[in-house]
Amino acid sequence: MIDPATSPLFTTWTNPGNGLAVHILTQRVAPSQQGFYFANDSISADGRYLWFYCCFPPSGSGGYGRTLAVVDAEQQVVHHFPDTQFQHASPYVDPDTAEVYWTTGTSIWRRPPDPDAPAECVNSLPEEIVKGRTCTRLATHLSRSADGKSFFVDSALGGTQHVFGTLPLDGGDFEFWHRFSRNHNHAQFSPVDPDLVLFAEEYHTDPITGLRLPITNRMWTIRRGGKPQPIFSTPTVCSHEWWDLDGKHAWSVRGKQSWRTDIETGDTEAVEWPVNCWHAHISQDSNFMVCDSTQKFFRGCPSSVHFHNREAGSFVKVVDNPGIDGIAGSNYHIDPHPRFCCGDRCVVFTTTVRGQIDVAMVKTADLVNLS
Repeated sequence: MIDPATSPLFTTWTNPGNGLAVHILTQRVAPSQQGFYFANDSISADGRYLWFYCCFPPSGSGGYGRTLAVVDAEQQVVHHFPDTQFQHASPYVDPDTAEVYWTTGTSIWRRPPDPDAPAECVNSLPEEIVKGRTCTRLATHLSRSADGKSFFVDSALGGTQHVFGTLPLDGGDFEFWHRFSRNHNHAQFSPVDPDLVLFAEEYHTDPITGLRLPITNRMWTIRRGGKPQPIFSTPTVCSHEWWDLDGKHAWSVRGKQSWRTDIETGDTEAVEWPVNCWHAHISQDSNFMVCDSTQKFFRGCPSSVHFHNREAGSFVKVVDNPGIDGIAGSNYHIDPHPRFCCGDRCVVFTTTVRGQIDVAMVKTADLVNLS
């Protein structure tokens, strides 16, 4: 596994409040370097490769124009791939092969971490679905079915339609699931059931009038061949959902809580945080959690990252992130997005403690020792 404490590619920053070692990727291939959106792991299962987002201000945005790079811990090098310009937070890393998948236009592409290998088109939405319209989003963040055969897409076409369905990895035919007239996104396959998807009702801006429709009922599921079903029996607003590994519960956040909700009954248990919870993630054994927090949200705002030892009932502040002004802060969705990676051995997130946008790692064992 990558050992950022000894790698010349990383520099250790010590939290002055508690002595925690935070390891920052200081080998640069881009002006701004970010961790993945928290829904997807960014490290291969063997720990050799760490993928991350690259930004080149003022080009691109959080919606389209960032690219990918990879840390090779065996060779102690970083490779940037300009051919990986991706939409939204679509990149997905195959844990076994270390190949990265991403979306651009109406297609899913793939490449290995080998800089001499070419990128390959995996599959594309058919023209009878696209009908000449601009595809501003093929997938919010790619998720793979439990049987490994397909990716789910929650495409946005022409600003007026949002089409859900699956694209097989073998290049087979697109399977249509559902069509919406307002924005629904953050779709993600169940970790155990290849026929079940969790998704979100999102804010929707009318493409003609500019009127913004609010969220009224956030979390939904849909089963292959079925219709969308709300998780809560009464309209409920929460945010930033992800699957529990058991496939029976969905996590989300609201205020100072992380919610674990039974997708069949809507019954919810809450994890309390001492801060306003923004995004959160839980370890595979459910013993630990991480979250990021902000007091007043705007793109590029100051933020913090926190660790929760559920067994000990204690909390550790990982870092306070200063705000980033200008294009770099406002344009690239630089929220910390902490996530447990590589079998929970580390947490990867985005930090700004050096006054710029960096990828950072902290060892879970170090967090446990402080808690």
